[in-house]
Amino acid sequence: MRVTLDLMVDTLKAAAESSRLRILALISRGDLTVSDLTEILNQSQPRVSRHLKLLLEAGLIERYQEGSWAFFRLSDDDAARDFVNGLVSRVHDGDPQIERDLERLASVKRKRQERAASYFSRNAASWDQIRSLHAPDRAVEAALLKLVGKRPFQSMLDLGTGTGRLLELFAPLYKRGVGIDMSREMLTVARANLDRAGVSNAQVRQGDIFAPPVERDAFDLVTMHQVLHYLDDPATGIREAARLLRPSGRLVIVDFAPHALEFLREEHAHIRLGFSDRQIAEWFAEAGLDLEETLDFEPRAATEAKLTVKLWLGRDRRMLIADPARNAEQRETA
Repeated sequence: MRVTLDLMVDTLKAAAESSRLRILALISRGDLTVSDLTEILNQSQPRVSRHLKLLLEAGLIERYQEGSWAFFRLSDDDAARDFVNGLVSRVHDGDPQIERDLERLASVKRKRQERAASYFSRNAASWDQIRSLHAPDRAVEAALLKLVGKRPFQSMLDLGTGTGRLLELFAPLYKRGVGIDMSREMLTVARANLDRAGVSNAQVRQGDIFAPPVERDAFDLVTMHQVLHYLDDPATGIREAARLLRPSGRLVIVDFAPHALEFLREEHAHIRLGFSDRQIAEWFAEAGLDLEETLDFEPRAATEAKLTVKLWLGRDRRMLIADPARNAEQRETA
């Protein structure tokens, strides 16, 4: 992507200041709030906000609201991200100022992990109860990796990202990953997990699955892992997910086969008790997707109270039109 001379000069001016370059170096490693940046930079809130405003106006970063918190991230625009990453990669981590910033950033991330650990400890019992009823997560994850394949792709969206596990799992394959979840507590867990795993090419945002705060026709892979059974209108959820796919993009759903475990409704807020292949195939067809693959994972224990995990892969029916620039980019990452 080429820009005008004036725009390039304005962009360079926005980045060509030590505090703003430090901010870009920090945000390139994950989404941060004004409070986070104030603590790391040891500067006043008005001063940090002024720097952020200039970077926003230059299109190098973006702001999004999560409850009463405002997070800042690198721009979703590929050209802007490449520009920032090019600048940041040339700043030596051993620079005394950058080194101190990264130490303080590590402290901020440790606090996130402590909050995440606290949330896990309060909810672990209910999650472990459900996990004991179905196949081990590692078996499903291995199948997901095999199904998606090893070819790198541009972008991934995880709807109802929860702990951020799928973003972590596929991080080596995508250039840009986004996770959406309504729960601020789960987003805290996801950020802590991504930080711990060293995943810097993904971000998570608060948002509604039925109106996700992302652009349409923008993702090569969209995932919905153990999300559909919480939705009162799964068909609409699938249609909205399909609208986010690029032509020939893939939607992967992991959920349960039909079952009769009513306690999941009463104790764990499940609205739907599983889905049949026929249901999913019909909803895929209505959303303009072809059902390409269905996999079953039997429960680990042969008991009456058991859940069969299902995996469905759908593909957008639209043909991908050749894009020389994008094809060249894919060859570079292959």
